[in-house]
Amino acid sequence: MDNKVPNHVAIIMDGNGRWAQKRGLKRTKGHQKGAQTLKKISEYIYDKNIKVLSVFAFSTENWKRDKEEVDYLMKLFIKAFKENFETVKKKGVKVVFSGVEDKLSDKVLNTMKKMSEETKNNTNGIFNVCLNYGGQDEIVEATKKISSKVKNGELNIEEIDASTFNKYLFNDLPPIDLLIRTSGEYRISNFMLWQMAYAELYFTDVLWPDFSPEDMDKALDSYNERDRRFGAIKNK
Repeated sequence: MDNKVPNHVAIIMDGNGRWAQKRGLKRTKGHQKGAQTLKKISEYIYDKNIKVLSVFAFSTENWKRDKEEVDYLMKLFIKAFKENFETVKKKGVKVVFSGVEDKLSDKVLNTMKKMSEETKNNTNGIFNVCLNYGGQDEIVEATKKISSKVKNGELNIEEIDASTFNKYLFNDLPPIDLLIRTSGEYRISNFMLWQMAYAELYFTDVLWPDFSPEDMDKALDSYNERDRRFGAIKNK
């Protein structure tokens, strides 16, 4: 059987804090190690000829965490954007961001803008970073944009279908083929709900900082064992 390569892989990078606490370290050390893991895994994924990678970097609910941890995460994002994503940029991958700008500092926003601008013409793949993101918020915001277009006579309501709706999301991305969540949690946590309609779900007990290329291969092997019918019945 030929191996199928998913076009769009999404990852909920869970377990950074627990990884640190198990080692008697501050939670911030887990986030630091998690950023290193993301660099390694993103490079590996694009080498596998996977075209789109979406990662859940920070949810709209994460603001409820301790202020020290949130402040550290914001500084880490800037550092990671400047350093860790350089390799992705060199691979010819376009970097995009999904989420709302509300609450994000000017430093974070300026760094995001710089990365997006520097890679906007890249065509070898897409790296979608979900920052200050919520899946329900994305759907609501898309609905508002479409409603405004219809109200102003710029869009005919009869023209609205799934493809049209997709264009009004934070980014017009292909559907997710494979979702990976680390750390043993079995939920999708409001992540890319629209794009995940027919995604294959893969859960692992491995904490994100420990997630290795070998673990990625296990996820891809599991994906290859799935029978994706999209509601149809397989011919006998």
